[in-house]
Amino acid sequence: MTVQQEALGGEALEVWIDQDLCTGDGICVQYAPEVFELDIDGLAYVKGADDELLQAVGATTPVPLPLLADVVDSAKECPGECIHVRRVSDGVEVYGPDAG
Repeated sequence: MTVQQEALGGEALEVWIDQDLCTGDGICVQYAPEVFELDIDGLAYVKGADDELLQAVGATTPVPLPLLADVVDSAKECPGECIHVRRVSDGVEVYGPDAG
């Protein structure tokens, strides 16, 4: 099943970053600058709908379908293994270090 098929199955997905594991490499920002941004502390954060950094611990943002492949690639390529993509409906991680 491709990334798009997973999303087209009707499952809304959200993404969050564990800043304790973030290495600040910025790979996520290169893949999906609409979703991720590096802050002045050198760590990556997800952005809200208004482009504001969401700095609360465990803050999530929806994964826009057109950017899903980029967000998943970010999770796969992240050297800190700190990007988590999960289903909104049940909180199950589908991409990232805790994905089953």
